[in-house]
Amino acid sequence: MIPWLESSDPFPPLKLALREPNGLLAAGGTLDADRLLSAYRSGIFPWYGEGQPVLWWSPDPRMVLFPAEFRLPRSLAKRLRRRDYEIRIDTAFETVMRACAAPRGDGAGTWITADMIGAYCTLHRMGHAHSIETWIDGELAGGLYGIALGRMFYGESMFTRVADASKIALVSLVHRLENRRFGMIDCQMNTAHLARFGAREIPRDEFSRRLAELVDYAAPADVWRTDEAPTN
Repeated sequence: MIPWLESSDPFPPLKLALREPNGLLAAGGTLDADRLLSAYRSGIFPWYGEGQPVLWWSPDPRMVLFPAEFRLPRSLAKRLRRRDYEIRIDTAFETVMRACAAPRGDGAGTWITADMIGAYCTLHRMGHAHSIETWIDGELAGGLYGIALGRMFYGESMFTRVADASKIALVSLVHRLENRRFGMIDCQMNTAHLARFGAREIPRDEFSRRLAELVDYAAPADVWRTDEAPTN
């Protein structure tokens, strides 16, 4: 059994999260900004489907990407050298979220509900949620979005309409975060796609220790500035 959260209830300790399904910690509560920011600061994130209550997760182990460990595949490096794209930041946040929520070819449903879009757009207006966008020929070709707290970035989802467009956005994000001494990117769950770029699993206790240090750092003021040259 997992606890049901009322609006003012604190999250339970992470050690109480279920082993199966891995990391399920609590249900209920709301997606208001204070609740979401408290969750991310504690290493917790919401993930649930349409018609379900809000479900809160903290898996063990945790998939993360350390910017200094990023691996750039040779084929993608070749694609980047074409420089036929433009990286923009925070110019189409809601559009990026809705594109991430759109049906995909594998037939899987989306966990990015209308309530999630509304909640994260609020965080975007507060300066906590950001979109990294790849534009080609004046059109939004792909991108990703996530949450930044201190020198910690929490990746949420990505989409692509043109081959490699979301990967180009990821490269730009990692380059930006490494240059500004961000310590870790939360990838949440293990996927072969992210492992290809150097992401790996670490124990939840280690994740929590690193997180506690990073979220209290002051983030550089220029971290989301867009006037940079395309990533090499």
